[in-house]
Amino acid sequence: MPKAVTFGEIMIRLQPYNYERFVQADHLEFTFGGGEANVAVSLANYGLDVAFVCKLPAHALGQCAVNSLRRYGVDTSKIVRGGDRVGIYFNEKGASQRPSVCIYDRAHSAMQESSPSDFDWDKIFDGVDWFHFTGITPALGPNLVQACKEACQAAKARGIKISCDLNYRGKLWTRDQARAAMTELCQYVDVCIANEEDAKDVFGIEAEATDITAGELNKEGYKSVARQLAEKFGFEKVAITLRESKSAFDNDWSAMLYDAAGGEYCFSKKYHLHIIDRIGGGDSFGGGLIYSLLTGKDNQSALEFAVAASALKHSVEGDFNFATIAEVEKLAGGDASGRVQR
Repeated sequence: MPKAVTFGEIMIRLQPYNYERFVQADHLEFTFGGGEANVAVSLANYGLDVAFVCKLPAHALGQCAVNSLRRYGVDTSKIVRGGDRVGIYFNEKGASQRPSVCIYDRAHSAMQESSPSDFDWDKIFDGVDWFHFTGITPALGPNLVQACKEACQAAKARGIKISCDLNYRGKLWTRDQARAAMTELCQYVDVCIANEEDAKDVFGIEAEATDITAGELNKEGYKSVARQLAEKFGFEKVAITLRESKSAFDNDWSAMLYDAAGGEYCFSKKYHLHIIDRIGGGDSFGGGLIYSLLTGKDNQSALEFAVAASALKHSVEGDFNFATIAEVEKLAGGDASGRVQR
């Protein structure tokens, strides 16, 4: 069975019930989530052996975060315990023409204050086939940039495939900081995952004739973006998710995958989504893509599986995706009817 490791911060997610705004809420839902943790849950759900690596306090809230992963089959034995805080993010779900709002409270968390020496990559990477991180983790500080670099170097020395979702977060660092750090880290990456904004925000590479706020995307422009990214960093593959946002509820969702060695561009079918929860949508795409590539799917099949997995995630509350392989393959195969299963 292929073995994967993801590295990042799992946080407490606090959210008003239903579609209330922060200013009117008097109680909040309490769950857990975070980019790389979300990917780990997807991979475990598909039956892969996957470990999540981070640093969490030894107190009860830290244990709750550990348990939230363990219950879905993620290996938590590599999590370092220490520090005082679990990071938090507050989420206000958007509705109709009102966008969602995310507020971070993760300064001085155990992960944000962790040291590169906390993570023993020789032990963590024993028998591992795939390593995944996102641009959110190095955005937490120079210490995490260094930790990611050491992880990538250790993985590369062992022949482990490395994937990275660029995931630019303007509330965590500036474009200049992101460009400097990610330029250094991306030299180790084999599979790059991005959305229609990341390449522009981080590397200044922009798709032509595209207006993401108007929901107008140009396929030829994204071919150019993928090719430029691959040429700049030597990526083997570049995946770009394509979200055409009509409202907070209604999006069109598809993706492309570029294989640099063969010069092959694949585009997925497009799904018309009526969204329950879009957080974790990109992570569920990443999890589906990693699973597909690890299990030997061809480029088009891998892309279709990843997009279908993500489409299903948009129907699920919370950060984690619970779609089964059978459900994903059914949707990828063309059954989007949503009919009752009896």
